[in-house]
Amino acid sequence: MAALASCATVKRLPQKETTPPRPKNIVLMVGDGMGLAQLSLTQSSVDYVLAIFEWFRVIGLSETASANDYITDSAAGATAFSTGTRTGNGMISVASDSSKLTTIAEEASEKGKSTGLLATCSITHATPAAFFAHQPSRKMNMEIAGDMYLSGIDVFMGGGWPYFDSSRLVTAGFAVKHGLDAFRNATEEKVAGFYNHKEHPPKMSEGRGDFLAPASVSMLELLNRNKYGFFAMIEGSQIDWGGHANDAAYLIEETKDFDKAVRAVLEWAKKDGQTLVIVTADHETGGLSMPVPAKPGTPPQAHFSTGDHSGIQVPVFAWGPGATEFMGVYKNTELYHRMNMLLER
Repeated sequence: MAALASCATVKRLPQKETTPPRPKNIVLMVGDGMGLAQLSLTQSSVDYVLAIFEWFRVIGLSETASANDYITDSAAGATAFSTGTRTGNGMISVASDSSKLTTIAEEASEKGKSTGLLATCSITHATPAAFFAHQPSRKMNMEIAGDMYLSGIDVFMGGGWPYFDSSRLVTAGFAVKHGLDAFRNATEEKVAGFYNHKEHPPKMSEGRGDFLAPASVSMLELLNRNKYGFFAMIEGSQIDWGGHANDAAYLIEETKDFDKAVRAVLEWAKKDGQTLVIVTADHETGGLSMPVPAKPGTPPQAHFSTGDHSGIQVPVFAWGPGATEFMGVYKNTELYHRMNMLLER
């Protein structure tokens, strides 16, 4: 009993509260529709460790509901990331009453930071649009493009050419570039890049080629010339489309391509030393599971339970200064609040 009493009197030293390191730059990478099953299925198809599994030690979980549905769409999901507010499905950085919400890209710009967007879909599509536009419907591509001209975005690259007016882009200060080579050779402060003259870049299986990784690094190099830092969003858009199509091969190729871009960004950030990289998804698509294969030793088979999104929580991976802020389980809106806190300078 004496020994027990002695143990009970041991005093613990209070932990010192420490201020988390703050990054100069933040790169948010969104694998649209990419849950853990999508990553696991892709890992089973390659003979190397995915960068997402190799690099990250800080992992959280994001609850993906929208304001009006347990299952979000990409517009509401990206609005949660961008503004810290849940809105109705289909709405682009406006509240449920259609009032304008301030985006994290707009706030970063007001702080003197540069801002950039990159996607493997039209830049007017739901996820990238939520970082610069304010419209009641994701279907309003022309109006969404119109919001770009005075948005404060400095560099963007993706599809969407049919929705933009090149003369208005030039008047807004953008140097307009067509194709990856022209984008990679850009030196201007404001750059509007288009993969080609179509709405969306093609699938990897249809010849998109090595675009996302080199375009990501080129965008970071352009933005990094700002001494105050930058905020960038990079989306692997077509992972979601593979899920909607219940096409495992499509999904795997797009996830591999996104992971290659993640690796390129992480290697850039490691050299830079002042950049926080966050990788997550707006939702899971396809209700993907991996049943026991027919024969032992063969790759798992993909089983889709829906052709739409699911309400499954999605992972949040973080690396770099401030990464530990993204541990835990939280609403998707918390991504905005935690990024915004770290952007304060």
